[in-house]
Amino acid sequence: MNSVTVNNLKQYVDQEVELKGWLYNRRGSGKLLFLQFRDGTGVVQVVVSKKEVPENVFEDAKRIGIESSVIIRGKVSKDDRSTLGVEIHGSDLQIIQEVHDYPIQITEDVPNIDKLLDMRHLWVRSKRPHAILKVRSEVVQAIRDFYYERGFVLYDAPVFTPASCEGASTLFEVPYFDQKGYLTQSGQLYGETGAMAFNKVVVFGPTFRAEKSKTRRHLTEFWMVEPEIAFLELDGIMDLAEEQIQYVVGRALERCKNELAELERDTTILEQVSKPFPRVHYEEAQKVLVQLKDEFAKSDDPEKQKLAENILKNGLGDDLGAADETALGMHYKQCICIHHYPRAVKAFYMKADETGKYAMGVDVIAPEGVGEIVGGGQREDDLAVLEEQIKKHNVPPESVGWYVDLRKYGSIPHGGFGMGVERCVQWITGCTHVREAIPFPRTIYRLTP
Repeated sequence: MNSVTVNNLKQYVDQEVELKGWLYNRRGSGKLLFLQFRDGTGVVQVVVSKKEVPENVFEDAKRIGIESSVIIRGKVSKDDRSTLGVEIHGSDLQIIQEVHDYPIQITEDVPNIDKLLDMRHLWVRSKRPHAILKVRSEVVQAIRDFYYERGFVLYDAPVFTPASCEGASTLFEVPYFDQKGYLTQSGQLYGETGAMAFNKVVVFGPTFRAEKSKTRRHLTEFWMVEPEIAFLELDGIMDLAEEQIQYVVGRALERCKNELAELERDTTILEQVSKPFPRVHYEEAQKVLVQLKDEFAKSDDPEKQKLAENILKNGLGDDLGAADETALGMHYKQCICIHHYPRAVKAFYMKADETGKYAMGVDVIAPEGVGEIVGGGQREDDLAVLEEQIKKHNVPPESVGWYVDLRKYGSIPHGGFGMGVERCVQWITGCTHVREAIPFPRTIYRLTP
């Protein structure tokens, strides 16, 4: 008898097989039971007939609870009604562990998200989180393949750092023996050292932001991919970001059809992702937002009216807020590159344009309410200007002395960006909250499980 997995069952039609896994659900009574069996690779229906199996096997199948671990044996048969195209006619069932008190009701009409997150270690077995995390796995692999195929060197940055990269207000401070350390906000500064050594590198790992945010877009711990490239300037940075996003979305659409179908994801906009994206100067984006604020305020749509109240809440000339990004996504209905933000709202390492007024940076805004998924730009390569900006932003000079050295010894134009994996997955899967896009989310209120 062949020991197989659910995802390979089509290869064994009309053959006797053995599967090891768990009871996902059950329906039926009397003389016919329909078991939903899962093994981590998929879910298949197992038909157990009282006429065709020993009485003790039928009683076991009727008695055991959800998530009991079992070994099922039976014959694979074609079933055009199944998404798998097959079902199993069971002949034997062996119980590994019998369960009767599984705490998650998979048929709840209105799931309690906080309760489910408290039991995230179990909830990941259910169909929705299972599908989302399968997409996440494909997105991560697509990112790795994208950069490997293009000759980038994987360049690991430390998690403990001596300095802020994105602003001291969102740093997690940790004791580090007899000094202070911080959890990394970004691997970018270290990625720049790699660009000087290898020409093009990619940093890929966890990052941490102590943001006291309750929005559906924020986590305190998330994963980020950060390419850094020597001699790459702003236009080339936007080219690379567009190419990566198109590649990753394309891979997910190609290889995660079943998962996206399980999530009932409307993939229309995803299927239209194609470079180049509209490239919108910050000042032009501000003009569009003024128009949208007025238009949405007059709309009969309550969602647009509510959005209008928060558009440009930060004020004209400031960084874009969540409502601004959502409105721009609704307006353009595709990914857009917002570039040349005011220099004053960007980090100390961002290079200014020839006017000195704007930073040569870019954010890629995804549609459908997701907002920014990429942020980056050209790095300041002039030693004197960088030292001036370090003072202006109150960055402790001793914490970035090594970084300043890059401008003393062979400085060149260079740049890169960071893309948050979870926001990308949130967009591709259509899940409401970014916390669903990572196995164990960390937020301002959640440190367990």
